[in-house]
Amino acid sequence: MPDVITVSVQTGSDSFRDVVVKIERPTYNKPFLGGFRNVSTGVEFHNAGSQTKPKKRPDKGIQLLCKETQTVVEKNKPQQTRNTTSTQMTKIGLYVSNMTDKLITPGKYFTAEEYHKRRLKAVIVLQKYFRRWHAINLVQNLKEQWRLRLALEAQEELRKKKEKEDKLRREYEKKLNPKTKEDFELLYHDLELWMQEETERINRTLTGAERKAALCALLEEETQLIACIGMHKLDANVENQQKAIFQLLVLQIFLKCAQPRRWKAYDGKITEMDTKNSLRGKELLEIYHSISTKDIPKDERTSVLLTLKCTVKEHECKLTQEIVALIDREVDLMSREVKECNLEGLRKRICTLFLQYIKIPEFNPRVSGLLKVPQDPLKLYKNVYFCHSCEKYLAATEFLLPANSRTIGRCRSCYQLDNEARQREAYLKYRLILENLRKSEVDYQDDSKIVFLVQLPDLQYLIENVWNCQSALSACSDLYDLVMVRWDKQHEWSPWNTILLTKEEADAHLKICNLQKTYEGPFIYRIEQKHIRAKNYFSQIPAMSSYLHRSNNQANAN
Repeated sequence: MPDVITVSVQTGSDSFRDVVVKIERPTYNKPFLGGFRNVSTGVEFHNAGSQTKPKKRPDKGIQLLCKETQTVVEKNKPQQTRNTTSTQMTKIGLYVSNMTDKLITPGKYFTAEEYHKRRLKAVIVLQKYFRRWHAINLVQNLKEQWRLRLALEAQEELRKKKEKEDKLRREYEKKLNPKTKEDFELLYHDLELWMQEETERINRTLTGAERKAALCALLEEETQLIACIGMHKLDANVENQQKAIFQLLVLQIFLKCAQPRRWKAYDGKITEMDTKNSLRGKELLEIYHSISTKDIPKDERTSVLLTLKCTVKEHECKLTQEIVALIDREVDLMSREVKECNLEGLRKRICTLFLQYIKIPEFNPRVSGLLKVPQDPLKLYKNVYFCHSCEKYLAATEFLLPANSRTIGRCRSCYQLDNEARQREAYLKYRLILENLRKSEVDYQDDSKIVFLVQLPDLQYLIENVWNCQSALSACSDLYDLVMVRWDKQHEWSPWNTILLTKEEADAHLKICNLQKTYEGPFIYRIEQKHIRAKNYFSQIPAMSSYLHRSNNQANAN
């Protein structure tokens, strides 16, 4: 509705007059006053009220104030003690004994100033004894904290010493019984260190023909040690191959085939059901465990072989016929009292053929969902590369690609063989640092990517050439105790946002909120110089250039 409306008012039979009406809008919402609803039509009617605007009082030009007065309310109430007492003195006709009376004499009069001096002296005495008690407690608390600190430091020192001893013992055990590639890397690295020490000793102490003879003897001894390491490597490869077959084939295929089907009900309970195929998988798993068990009596072995024979005879094919023939041969040889050491090859053939029998979906239906389907060779052409060293076509995962490489070089096996023959470096320390760094970056959950682009050779260059294989704070050079963390924890890790510290120093560094207030200027300047060196090296890598430009833009914005 507009603020002003015009209303036509009839003044006579044929005459009308227009009246201008100004609408005054209420400054408040009118309350609901009730109403009723017509039952037949359903129309609602509300009660309404009207109120004209009150008139203002004329302003007299004098400020008027409202005053109120309040008198004090008085109340009289008599009180009486519970026990009524009285005092009686001696008089004529009355004797009151004074045996229990006390003679009170007035003391020395003292002024208010003397009274306050005495109170101040008493307060000083109280403060003296309180401060003495407080100082004793404070010293005792400090002594207890110092004792706990010494005990904690001794315990931490003992823990570090124990960890170092355990690490040395594990390394010694790995060198005595090498099993993995890292163990053989340590062996070859120790061999190279020994060779360098012996060569230096011979060059320092001997000359002429004696030096040549000593070097020849040293070379022959090195050859024998390399041959011994090679024998250990062959034995370890055979053992690792057997473990891989058992873990990848037996555990993954057998256990999954023998598992019952499971589903979750609406109430959260898990329901399991053994199907025909899962029972078949359990049966084959039990048979395989039985035939692969060693040192069992002949009667049990014969029973197991007969059970296996009945199981494979259910399907007629070339494989089952060969298994049955081998079973008959073993039973015949056992009946002739042949030694078990001469039956090991035959029993391995039976286990291998039975494993092939289990991997066929026609005989074990549940294995069809576990076996890898052969991929189309045409789709693998882009992921296969040629190694110019061993002249083999291998998958891309078999090549070690540093971040600054532009071509496909040698495969991992060729790098390892070259390292064993020439440099004999142990990369275990760098590998542990890289694994710890990636785990710590995953814990941040800020989608950091650069740490997964950095490979082992890049990290080795960063540690050796930029950080000189030592902690930035304590100069500790034991790589087993060093870790890489973020220099500024607000930004993701990168070669130009990192620092090499010990584990204890890294924990303390990550708790720092303001680096400028915590570290001194010269130390921050040295760290920035190392970051500049890392930038100069990694700026040549195409994959790192985009992240480098982004970090520069952020630094300029800050």
